[in-house]
Amino acid sequence: MENYIGEIRMFAGNFAPQDWALCNGSLLPISQNETLFTLIGTTYGGDGVTTFQLPDLRSRVPVHVGNGTGIPNVVAGQTGGTENLTLTVANLPAHSHTVNGVNATGTSGNPAGLFPATPDTAGRNAYITTPAANMVQMNNSSIVPAGNGLPVPVMQPYVTINFIIALYGIFPSFS
Repeated sequence: MENYIGEIRMFAGNFAPQDWALCNGSLLPISQNETLFTLIGTTYGGDGVTTFQLPDLRSRVPVHVGNGTGIPNVVAGQTGGTENLTLTVANLPAHSHTVNGVNATGTSGNPAGLFPATPDTAGRNAYITTPAANMVQMNNSSIVPAGNGLPVPVMQPYVTINFIIALYGIFPSFS
């Protein structure tokens, strides 16, 4: 079975066979590859005058051109995605934390499970708006945000293999 010019295949070898090239983003001279240039043009790069670029599939997952229900429109040559992601507060689901206390006046500056132990001025048994003289500040590590904002890897499991593109072969019909 003969291949089509511009056809991309997976290849287990560590080289590109004769009349094929690795899909590694190489720039090729148009003058030596006019037929392939006719098919892909500068979709993947190049100046379009003397050079054009092959697709670069190194560390990338190929995605079909087009769109569908719930799928954004993508065009040939478009790139996207990320290998790492730093989560922000906007990425987290809305949530709240409860604070437990009692409706009795505290007897010491040590909260020991009774915080907030003094009713506020409206009698709602919540944290007092004006600290009393005997109040003790909570440890900063218990009330400040935790974490250090390092990116989280989001790359799917993978096995590497070479992708090759046919430089010569049958010219595909546009039917």
